[in-house]
Amino acid sequence: SEMCIRDSPDPLAFNAFLILLGTFVMRSPLIVGVLPLVTRRAALGVGTLTAYAYAIEYTGVTTGWPYGWFHYGVDLGPTVAGVPIGLPVFFIPLVMNAYLLCLLLLGDRARNGAVRLGVVIAAVLAMDVVLDPGAVALGFWEYYRLADDAVLFYGVPLSNYAGWVVSATVAVVALDWSFDREALLARLDRTEFMLDDLVSFVILWGGINAWFGNWIPVAVAALFGVGLLKTDRFDSRLLRLPRRLPWRS
Repeated sequence: SEMCIRDSPDPLAFNAFLILLGTFVMRSPLIVGVLPLVTRRAALGVGTLTAYAYAIEYTGVTTGWPYGWFHYGVDLGPTVAGVPIGLPVFFIPLVMNAYLLCLLLLGDRARNGAVRLGVVIAAVLAMDVVLDPGAVALGFWEYYRLADDAVLFYGVPLSNYAGWVVSATVAVVALDWSFDREALLARLDRTEFMLDDLVSFVILWGGINAWFGNWIPVAVAALFGVGLLKTDRFDSRLLRLPRRLPWRS
């Protein structure tokens, strides 16, 4: 099935421009929702996190730490020193989506910093449990120089998830410092579409993993879907087909 995707007619087979454009379109509800809340503090925090994302990815590509040795299998757009320029668009919104979802699900418990940060870090790691197996199956990137006894999770070494614990912790702490939590919750009340990017993530990567038979990532994606339904930020009535149209007797 990977060959079927790679053999798609040009220019649709892993077109870097379309990958970046599609990612930006999916991120747009979150970006539009968060932009009015960007203060100097938030800009500093996100800017620092962006620099960290580039630095840790460069370290990973050149040294194999902390994720394990890997290389990109497809063109993800312009690169600098082997790191895609669009990396922050791929990474930071994932963390913000997890942060917003956990704020809603935790309710008053989110006031406890240790609980809030711990749950969000776990949620970001769970998102990578969905993302990385699907991306490896598609050939977006590949891990190599694996030890003979390396434990793989759908083609992903456990070292990758250890690395994500590090990066998730840095990213969650940075975003938690950058944004006013109460302002984020108030913004979510006024703009319920902010989590539409997470809906897209569940459908897209859950579907990709289902296509390749990665059933544990599919189950984790489904849990995110359940979380979205519990927040009442996704109109589940769309899933119910009526017996007849409302204006017909």
